[in-house]
Amino acid sequence: MRTSTFPGRFESLVKISEFVARSVEAAGFDDPAAYCVQLAVEEACSNIINHGYGGEGKGDIKCSCEVTDDELIITLRDWGETSCPTSAPEPNFDVPLENLKLKGAGLILINKIMDEVHFESAPDNGNVLVMVKRR
Repeated sequence: MRTSTFPGRFESLVKISEFVARSVEAAGFDDPAAYCVQLAVEEACSNIINHGYGGEGKGDIKCSCEVTDDELIITLRDWGETSCPTSAPEPNFDVPLENLKLKGAGLILINKIMDEVHFESAPDNGNVLVMVKRR
């Protein structure tokens, strides 16, 4: 398992994506699947920065990647405000574009891309998000 910790800043998203890309490649995903996994991780990290920390530079994001025989497991750990991301309302996509409210759209994206998504409050404060992508 590979693990690294990154500052909770939007400029860290590129480094986090590069870190995940090495594991995605080791897991043998094709380019479209690799892109989707990196997109899901980027969205999750953006949510950590925006919602968990309430802005940039207020905490770190620990990213772990584990490649098994048939899946890639990505774990994101933060020490931000504990929240339940499954409680966000699903956006109403049946409205004109100018009226579309995208709150919750990122969670839908993550859940559509990944095969499993588990969220829990960490026992010592913060949050743990586990995302699994199967080959």
